[in-house]
Amino acid sequence: MENDILIHNGILLTMEDGLPVIENGFVHIKQGKIADCGPALPEQIRTLAQNPARQIDACGGIIMPGLVNGHTHTPMSMFRGLADDLPLDLWLNGHIFPAEARDVNPESVAQWTAHSCREMLAGGITTCCDGYFLESHAAKAMADSGIRAVAGQGVIDFPAPGVPDPVKNIDHAKDFIEKTSTLSPRITPSLFCHSPYTCSKQTLVAGKNLAREKGVLFQIHAAETRAEPGMIKENRGLSVIAYLDSLAILDPDTLLIHCVWLDENDIGIIAKRGCGVIHCPESNMKLASGVAPVPDMVAAGLTVGLGTDGCASNNDQDMFSEMDTAAKLHKVVRLDPCVMDARTCLKMATIDGAKALGLGDITGSIHPGKAADIIVVDTTGLHMTPMHDPYSGLVYAARASDVSWVMVEGKIRLKKNPPLHPLGTDRPAGSYRPSTR
Repeated sequence: MENDILIHNGILLTMEDGLPVIENGFVHIKQGKIADCGPALPEQIRTLAQNPARQIDACGGIIMPGLVNGHTHTPMSMFRGLADDLPLDLWLNGHIFPAEARDVNPESVAQWTAHSCREMLAGGITTCCDGYFLESHAAKAMADSGIRAVAGQGVIDFPAPGVPDPVKNIDHAKDFIEKTSTLSPRITPSLFCHSPYTCSKQTLVAGKNLAREKGVLFQIHAAETRAEPGMIKENRGLSVIAYLDSLAILDPDTLLIHCVWLDENDIGIIAKRGCGVIHCPESNMKLASGVAPVPDMVAAGLTVGLGTDGCASNNDQDMFSEMDTAAKLHKVVRLDPCVMDARTCLKMATIDGAKALGLGDITGSIHPGKAADIIVVDTTGLHMTPMHDPYSGLVYAARASDVSWVMVEGKIRLKKNPPLHPLGTDRPAGSYRPSTR
């Protein structure tokens, strides 16, 4: 780890309250933490420049927090494109579950988790929330990759990779949590119950009790498809969210994934309990699951992050694409161009995602004392020029390939060649947009 780093000559988006734009900003990093940040005053920069072991010239690009992928299944990159254009039930039962039984093993989980981590880091994702089987092997691969991660051991009520006897799934999860807690400071263990329809009442309660006992996040897919609420209503007499609430599962340490089929009462319950929610618009669109009422959730004060879901249902780990999709999907569904503006979507992909995972005090924004999980986005591409508003540029124009620097805890994980202006000349900070707005 570089002990002292100065990032300068860029547009600084801290994602702190008020979402300021600092047109010529700097970040000073010491021992993997953010020591200082703000407008680059010439005297201050000259003083700092005499000390850091390394200087990073952002070349007029955007300096910002690393992106937070709030929901993925990293090993499932092995199933990318395996069974496209199918409804969720057929996709899962006819293709994915059989493929998992055939192909998922410790070696494949480690290999394809590492693959997903490389893809995420290359696209500016510095934190992810994962959930899968044989998660100890995924957690090790994530630790080795340098990414920050919440690693969730999958729990499901039928034989699964690594847990052939479902009766032992909670004991297996307990063992995973205890062993993974000392793996790396960047890796946080979690428990991932697949869904209310693949886990019994007893399993859900036991899983949540274990998560409470160990002080870890409890993840669950909830109200993902149109069929799920009807199934739970028929069997339990309640909506999906009300059913989970009746089991005392909902609290600030519960992460609800998808939440497509919610009504006003469901949103009220989630708000009251303080659960985080992860929105996966591209996966929901590809599987025709529906459109989550995210504008209503945000209006109700819920903490909503963004996730790609796994590569089997997306088919990539691109959070820039996810932000763009989230913004546009809700505008057309609501017939309202004002909903899900660029700032809201970037918050979901950074600080709000971190808060939903319980990591808001560690990452998600650029603030002194937080981990130096930082990226630089090149703004010199033709598709990024001119850039009247950096928030708009990031959500509606930027691509994962525009990321030029990535660091996690101050350790550099990606470095590309210095960018050039489209005409071939270096472009200094401050020339990113016209002087009038």
